[in-house]
Amino acid sequence: MGGWPELRGRLTDKAVATGVLVLVAVGSSRPLIAPGSEPWATTVITSVLIVIGCGALYFSRRFPVTAALVAVVATGAYYILSLFDGPLMIAPIVALYMIAAQGRLQAAVAVAAVIVIATGAGTLSGNGDVNSVALFMQTGWIVAMVALGWVRHSRRVFLQEAEQRAAGEERLRIARELHDVAGHHISLINVQAGTALHRFKRDPAQAEAALAAIKESSRDALRDLRTTIGVLRKEDEGAPTAPAPGIDRIGELVESARAAGLTVRSRVTGDGGPLPTGVDLATYRIVQESLTNVVRHASATTVTVCVEREPRAVVVEISDDGRGAAPDAAGSGVHGMRERARALGGELTAGPGPDGGFLVRARLPHPNGAS
Repeated sequence: MGGWPELRGRLTDKAVATGVLVLVAVGSSRPLIAPGSEPWATTVITSVLIVIGCGALYFSRRFPVTAALVAVVATGAYYILSLFDGPLMIAPIVALYMIAAQGRLQAAVAVAAVIVIATGAGTLSGNGDVNSVALFMQTGWIVAMVALGWVRHSRRVFLQEAEQRAAGEERLRIARELHDVAGHHISLINVQAGTALHRFKRDPAQAEAALAAIKESSRDALRDLRTTIGVLRKEDEGAPTAPAPGIDRIGELVESARAAGLTVRSRVTGDGGPLPTGVDLATYRIVQESLTNVVRHASATTVTVCVEREPRAVVVEISDDGRGAAPDAAGSGVHGMRERARALGGELTAGPGPDGGFLVRARLPHPNGAS
């Protein structure tokens, strides 16, 4: 997983080191073009210092501070020994950028201070090659490179955090979908399995009906899971063929709840064009999760499902005559329903009904037309 980024980083360091070496070598070639202008031994030593100062950049990703210090020492020794003012100062300035780009701002500032102080000390000691104007310009370049490196680091961190947030939101969305898809059907299967076991000897006909309901619920669960998993497929694996569930499939939820022993009254009113996919799916999931909670927690006998399509919103109400949900029984399900409603700019309330039992009410706004 980390092999390619590491290899790419090494190649980048190698390219930077090579480019700086070529630039400095060309700018420092005067002793070779004009032989005898300085002692041959000095030319050899300064050439080695150029290779060391630029070669240190090759290790700037793995050892940024050490590479920068090596470049600084080699550059200082070069300017002390050489009779010519070459451009080797580029090497430590680039090393400063590499330190800041890795997020080590304090280390970059410390190394920058060493460079400025050393150069200033050389100027004060009588080095005529660097006057106050040159020192001021050099300081500006150093500050600019540290700032650019820090900006690059900050941007990389921001992009990583944004990617992590997006991945976290996607995980929550997938978890909510799987909870809604699997939780409803598994709850019905659990209830029907209990009924079948209880009635197996005393009422075989009812036990057989419960087993048939289990078969139906398990088939629906597999179908919905395949649809949900199809959404997660890679692009080259093909798109899911089954449409997302919506208001037109609420009747299936009602029949499943009736098969679990509930008396269900349902009403879908209003008319209009096709709903936006998100609103249609959210309506289905809210009804599904509410009926699941009634089956699992409410000890109810009757539940009423009302879906009203208004011109710019869908209003969903699910009420039962049970004892109401336990404080923590349906917490994650209610929370997931609220998240769905808020994601669409709507709202959802859940709590005791005015006549007892439990009431879930959601309003999901939408523009005219599907999207």
